[in-house]
Amino acid sequence: MKEEIYADGIGQIHFAGQMFRFDFVTLQPNKEGGNPIPQFNERIIMPPQGFLAAYDSMKQLIDKLLAAGVLQKNPNAQQQNTIDQQ
Repeated sequence: MKEEIYADGIGQIHFAGQMFRFDFVTLQPNKEGGNPIPQFNERIIMPPQGFLAAYDSMKQLIDKLLAAGVLQKNPNAQQQNTIDQQ
């Protein structure tokens, strides 16, 4: 029997011990009524070859969704990423 794992997103991606580690999170209610709090849920570890294959698969899917009009490019995204990295 296959198990499905739900995650609201990736909390962090680490590269350690020659492996990529994805820490998936789920959002939990904030007792004080603020924004939900990301809580660690599951970790997936893969070698660099697996990471690159996953990246390529996601890139192909994103390109298809852009072509179909499901997603739209954000012209400010590259500029924002550059600002965040400084």
